[in-house]
Formats: sequence, C-alpha cells, structure tokens
Amino acid sequence: MIVSILTAALVVAGISSALALVISLIDLVVNNYGEVRIDINDGKKNLTVKGGAPLLGTLGENGIFIPSSCGGRATCGVCKVKVLSDVGPHLPTELPFMSQKEIADNIRLSCQIKLKADIRISIPDELFAIERYRARVEKITPVTYDTEHITLALLEPSHMTYQAGQFAQLAIPPYEDVKGETIRAYSFASPPSSADKVEFIIRYVPGGLATTYVHRHLTEGQELAVIGPMGEFGLHEGHADMICIAGGSGLAPIRSILIDMHEKGIAKNSIWFFFGAVAGRDLYAVDEFHALEKAWPIFHFVPALSAPAESDKWEGETGLITQVTEKYMKEKMDAAVPKEAYLCGSPGMIDASIKVLRAGGVPDDRIYYDKFS
Repeated sequence: MIVSILTAALVVAGISSALALVISLIDLVVNNYGEVRIDINDGKKNLTVKGGAPLLGTLGENGIFIPSSCGGRATCGVCKVKVLSDVGPHLPTELPFMSQKEIADNIRLSCQIKLKADIRISIPDELFAIERYRARVEKITPVTYDTEHITLALLEPSHMTYQAGQFAQLAIPPYEDVKGETIRAYSFASPPSSADKVEFIIRYVPGGLATTYVHRHLTEGQELAVIGPMGEFGLHEGHADMICIAGGSGLAPIRSILIDMHEKGIAKNSIWFFFGAVAGRDLYAVDEFHALEKAWPIFHFVPALSAPAESDKWEGETGLITQVTEKYMKEKMDAAVPKEAYLCGSPGMIDASIKVLRAGGVPDDRIYYDKFS
C-alpha cells in the first residue's frame, strides 16, 4: 500500500515536472517576438530591442526614462505616452487613468504595453533630458519611528538641474528574495540650489519592496542610482494666498518649494502650510518650519494632530488637517483675496482637502496636487 502511494506520488511529480517543462518551451516559442523597433517622435530616436517586455522598462534600459511613481505596477497612471501605431485596445488596467479624450488620442500606460511588434510613440522632448545618476548615501536621519530623511551626494553626473516640487526615481538593487532592480519614485525634499546633493523623505510601508530596503538595508556610504528629474508639480505665478496641505512624507515637495521660494525671495500675498499627523510620534520638522516662520513674515506654519496621545502633551491644533484648514480659511484668511493650493499626500487626504478648498472658494484650476500612491 505504501509502495503504491509512493509510486503514485512519483508519477504525479513526474507529470508536473513534464508539464512545467512543456509550458516553459511553449512560452519560449509563442512569446518569442524577436527584435522590435521603437520609433520615438518620428525618428528623433530609434531603438531596436528584444520583444516581449513592457515598453516602460525597455525604454528605461535604453536611456529613455518615462516618469512613473509606482515602478510599473499600473497603480499611479503617470507613465503615459502617445502611441501612433496599433497595439490593440486599452486594457482594463489602463482605463481608470484615462479621460475620454486620452482614450480617443490613444494615450497609453507604457507599463501596460507589451512589445510584440514594431511601435511608434510620441513623448515630450524634455524627457530626453532625464538621466540616470550615480549617487552616494551621505546621510540617513530618522525623523520619526517609520520615516527617514535621506541625503544623497551625486557622483556622476555630479549636478542635477530640477524644479522644486519635482521627483526622481530611486533604483533599488536586488536584495533577499527580490531578484531584480526595483524602481520607485520619491519627491525631492531639497531645494534646487542643492544641485550636487538631493534629499528625500521616505516613510516605511510594510511589505514595500523599496521602503523595506531603504529602512532595513540602506547604509551611509553606499552607492545608489537616481533617475530624474521628473514631474510637473511645482509653484505657479501669482500673488494669491498660498495654501499648502501635507501629511506624512508629503512634506517633502512642499519643503522643496518653500525653501526655494524663501531663497529666491518669491512673494505671495501670504503662505499657509498645514501639516497633519496622527500623534506626536508621527510629527517631524516642526522646529525647522517654526524657524522659517520667524524668518519669513508672510509664512505661517500650522501643524495639527488628529489623535494626540496623552503623553504628547499637545497644545497645538487638534483634528483632521482638513478640518484645521477649513477653520483657518474661515477665521484667519481674507475671503476677498484669491487663493491657490498645493496638496501632497495620500489620495484620501487630497480628495478631502479638495472638497474643503472648493467650499472655501478656491477654483479647481488653482488647486495643484501630488498624490502619493
């Protein structure tokens, strides 16, 4: 009886192995697309690449970096390109990020397009200026129990020209069971004047491939690749009341913008920065922004805790940051002065902030945001 069971198990294992081998061989034959040509901007750049991989990663391997916040997981909707040849209909993973006009114009998510045949695409010319930089980790500063402020010194090229509010991608090397390079986007926390160094504020996300590496494996003195600059979030001209709302690591691009404005003497009617956290252990950079408030008469910093612990002995504003913003808009700001808003953080926080701002008379076309996916 035992012999029969062992024999059956061996037969099943043998069949499974054979099926796996057949599937692998079929995959090699069926999905062998050979060489594929990519025509970018009507011949401005032509690539001949091995077919079968997603367009986003293939372009990156060849020095053409399409902005992406999620590293190709189809969760951010940022890596859009215009496709000028037939690659089939939009996939269900693309449609949530597309307007009707974008669908009609055949705008696609490059992470979702598999290279099966020659393809023609159009991208903004400024994307050709994005580079991959070698950098050295100069300093790692924990700012809360789950958030670190990372400073990288650029090695080659040694300087980066970027705009306050933009972001870069960090190329996380393989580690533990993660076999390939992981690409994730993080906003600059540093001002553009720091051209030879770039700073990022990175919060640990349980299970996150990139943040796990940063928080558990990254060390000072180590080299890391930075790809950038990318993104269109940033300061707009005008002398309105400027309302900034951020939570968690969403402080990074706001910090970059505000320091840059202060350094350059860029004026607004007034500037209000509302920074929300849950409890005292989640709050950081308070001393830095209070110091900026003292040095800059038009700037007002309002930190708030939604659920302060008793041990925090918190004497500042309490409540959701949207509630605090609404209160200040009604009690502290002149309703007759035009307003503009800059929002950075989670999608839920940003959506709630937009409702408050609209109710307070801020027009949609003066609300700018960077959702952290």
